[in-house]
Amino acid sequence: MVKRSVIAIAVAVVALLAAACGGSTDATSTPTTLLEQTAQPATTASAAPTVPPTAAPTTVPATTSPPTTVPPAPAGPPNIDELLDQTRPLNIAHAGGDQAFPHSTPFAFAKAVELGADVLEMDVQLTGDGVLVVQHDDTVDKRYDASGRVDALTLDELRALDGAYWFAPGQWPSHDLDDAAYIYRGVRTGATPAPDGFGPDDFAVATFREIADRFPNMPFDIEMKGSFADTPDVAKVLADELRATGRLDSTVVTSFDDELIAAFSEAAPEVDTSPGLAALTNWILAGVPLDASHRIVQIPPEFQGQQVLTPEVLALADDAGVAVWIWPSDVETQENAGYYQQLLDMGIHGIIAGDPVALEAIL
Repeated sequence: MVKRSVIAIAVAVVALLAAACGGSTDATSTPTTLLEQTAQPATTASAAPTVPPTAAPTTVPATTSPPTTVPPAPAGPPNIDELLDQTRPLNIAHAGGDQAFPHSTPFAFAKAVELGADVLEMDVQLTGDGVLVVQHDDTVDKRYDASGRVDALTLDELRALDGAYWFAPGQWPSHDLDDAAYIYRGVRTGATPAPDGFGPDDFAVATFREIADRFPNMPFDIEMKGSFADTPDVAKVLADELRATGRLDSTVVTSFDDELIAAFSEAAPEVDTSPGLAALTNWILAGVPLDASHRIVQIPPEFQGQQVLTPEVLALADDAGVAVWIWPSDVETQENAGYYQQLLDMGIHGIIAGDPVALEAIL
């Protein structure tokens, strides 16, 4: 029975990894309202009291304030060793938390950090002019008021798009809702006021370097989109960017394409990676050991009705000494506090959460 169950699991893994991880939609947190401070009425100065000539001047004893201790500034993001040593499960914000905020926008990443996420998860690919950008789909059709392939557009053309055009709280990217549902539409273009503390650029397509520079103390979980056959350069460009930003030891890199992961590992052998389709399937089905760089496996709970997250798979991970990070694959049933709690009760090491706000509330 166990062998048959493991084979069924492996078949499901092959199927699910053949499809890219779908982006989830965004449920928006309520904007912070600053308390208004009430000005106190000015008081009218009265005449100074007359002090008798014989009165001795009053001496106010000097007081010494205790020294103020300023905590040292963080030296940088925690490295992967430190993440794996943490006893608290990791709150890994999927695309910045695409159930709570517009997918992959600087606004989403900033809100996730503000609300307590431990790791920022993102997808990267190259533009038509060779710039590494944070973007999930290989086209802009789903999330922007435009169409076309990302690799056929320049960075300037991509940055002109509204990253929240089709975002509505708690929805898959849907083009069929009332206009009022798209609560951040127009912030990018200036047609809608930006939330306090943010501006139009926070709703644009961002380069990887922009995100790396803006969040210097956050570790990353990065998926390279595409395949080695189609986008062989993305692996080296990502390796160069991680080296330039000092993130070789604080990033996990993955892809569905093992050949793309191999190309990345050749360019940056010191970076941790998660297995792709072939390596994961061979590990589950045939017991082929994972590469030493694969200290973390990233899997969904299920796919097309077939359980992938099972006691057998967790036992395999435990025997191999690898951490398990779960990316929920069903928005309606899995992207919520109740299901997150079920994963935590199973001993999952990290949840790649579309709603990092809900996850943080129960951690």
